[in-house]
Amino acid sequence: MPAPTSPSVTPSTATSPALRDRYIDLLMGCLTRELFLDEETHDVDLAKWPGAVDELRATLRTNGWRLTRRGGDADKRGTGNDWPPAAETMVGRRRLDDVRRCVDSVLADDIPGDLIETGVWRGGVTILMRGMLEAWGDVDRKVWVADSFQGLPAPDATAFPQDVGHDLSTVSALAVSADQVRANFERYGLLDDRVEFLEGWFRDTLATAPIERLAVLRLDGDMYESTIDALEALYPLLSVGGYVIVDDYGAWEPCRRACADYRERHGITDEIVSIDWTGVHWRRTA
Repeated sequence: MPAPTSPSVTPSTATSPALRDRYIDLLMGCLTRELFLDEETHDVDLAKWPGAVDELRATLRTNGWRLTRRGGDADKRGTGNDWPPAAETMVGRRRLDDVRRCVDSVLADDIPGDLIETGVWRGGVTILMRGMLEAWGDVDRKVWVADSFQGLPAPDATAFPQDVGHDLSTVSALAVSADQVRANFERYGLLDDRVEFLEGWFRDTLATAPIERLAVLRLDGDMYESTIDALEALYPLLSVGGYVIVDDYGAWEPCRRACADYRERHGITDEIVSIDWTGVHWRRTA
């Protein structure tokens, strides 16, 4: 007997607004795993476990065993302050809500252009974008999934001194393969020819990407280099009325500096709106 395939749970193009919202709510709860926090398992740091005796701690480390606890932290998941073991996104509910509001806005206002995220990790935000297009019955726009799929680049101290001291290139958990992200899209029945992957370092892929117009540009590259590369290549393609969303603005000074430098060079004065402790967006007015 052949193995069962995952059914597509996307709504039809005739979906009512109420049903559309229920579908998107469910999709977001799955992408963050908020609906399944009680089922999560997390490794326990024995160094912070006051009940652990030295002998047990040494034995576990020597033999490679792990202790785990069950249940996630709803507050941390909401603010994107934890590291989800299985969720397709780590941005947290508040920043995911903001993506939803921005996409809803450009669809309702018929702002022309595709949707893109630069730096996708496991693909959760772009999966939400594609699901929203399906829920709205939009058959024209594409979702662009841009990532090295190798993690972050090592800082280039000569070209981008702003990144010195902010090296995340050795964090292996940030390197999620393109095949894994495609599989995550498939899990939700949302992988099709309207999902375009841009694989490689931003300096090599974004400027030559076959994108005609953008309505939402979401930046999640952490570094000055990744942020400025994305802005220089893609901001000129953003429609008036479209949104720039910056995930790392509050958390990473190099990212914030890149945004400030680009906005100053191009005379951009659109209001920067805070989302949570790190995320911001602005809407292009000219």
